[in-house]
Amino acid sequence: MKKAVVIGATGFGGLGLIDILVKHPEIEIVEISAIDSGRKISDIYPHLYGVCDLEVKSPDNINIDGVDIVFLATPDQVGMKLAKKIYDKKIPIIDFSGDFRFQNIEDYKKYARNKNMNETHSCPELLSESVYGLPEVNYNKISTARIIGNPGCFAMAMILGLLPVIKNNLIKNNTIICDGKTGVSGAGINPGQINSYPLRYENSNTYREGKHQHLVEVENIINSTNEMNERGEPHKIFFVPQIVPMNRGILMTIYADSAMAIDSENISNIYKEYYKDSPFINIIDTSPNTSEIRGTNRCNIKVLSDNRTGKILIVSALDNLVKGQSGNAVQNANIRLGFDQTMGLNLNTIYP
Repeated sequence: MKKAVVIGATGFGGLGLIDILVKHPEIEIVEISAIDSGRKISDIYPHLYGVCDLEVKSPDNINIDGVDIVFLATPDQVGMKLAKKIYDKKIPIIDFSGDFRFQNIEDYKKYARNKNMNETHSCPELLSESVYGLPEVNYNKISTARIIGNPGCFAMAMILGLLPVIKNNLIKNNTIICDGKTGVSGAGINPGQINSYPLRYENSNTYREGKHQHLVEVENIINSTNEMNERGEPHKIFFVPQIVPMNRGILMTIYADSAMAIDSENISNIYKEYYKDSPFINIIDTSPNTSEIRGTNRCNIKVLSDNRTGKILIVSALDNLVKGQSGNAVQNANIRLGFDQTMGLNLNTIYP
């Protein structure tokens, strides 16, 4: 059994890891840590009684000696302060925040500005060592990475939806419009007053229109996987995120200008071929529903070509807490530790 430590165990990301790893046949959680330490995790979250009764330790008292992998399920600008100590012990790191999604400080600064955070990175020397943790893009790099930056959930829904059309030059160089709806859990376990039940129930809203922090990683990835378009310009994304009154899930609708006349069946076949070796990506013909992927590590994608308007519509759906967070992190861990990437992740949909 490989030994894992989860730092940030009491947030949604950490809890998601516990839920998956307690049933994993080859990875064992040996220690968990969070700021609210000093009690068993099952005393804080009674649904874990008999499932995981480990004591939550202070991050200062965690022992990583002899550990095979460390998950940093921590907020932005926390993991960067812990990474060097773990890195120096040659233990692979999977970080949930934006701290290590970028390989240079300029991209990190753009991310931080979009999120209204301090632009200072406390461990910039490790950025060049990090790998963007999207298995459908960087499988080989993940297998040897020292630091893996787990993608943002919105970013994943956009990237997975766009990769086949961009790689196959099926869309023009006009701005791509992405409309993303997410559940309230995307705001984390301390979502703030605006997401309290009385203010969120029967209420939806847009936010950070055109300047969401995940834009940086999306444009980095889609432009690195494709030669520049005919004008030598990168693809640009106009992204409008929205919060809708549900617990979990992302529904991303993407609109792009088609570069050629192509019917929906042909473009769907291109997607199926592109993702034929990606076990968690399903190309479907029906309209995606978030209920179909809730609690799973799957991403369902439908693509439609509308020759009347010259548009291509791509719809992707994933669970922001599983494929968009903890499930993808375990998929990365499987790859890094030499296991089949699906191990422990054949999860049934939570339905209804």
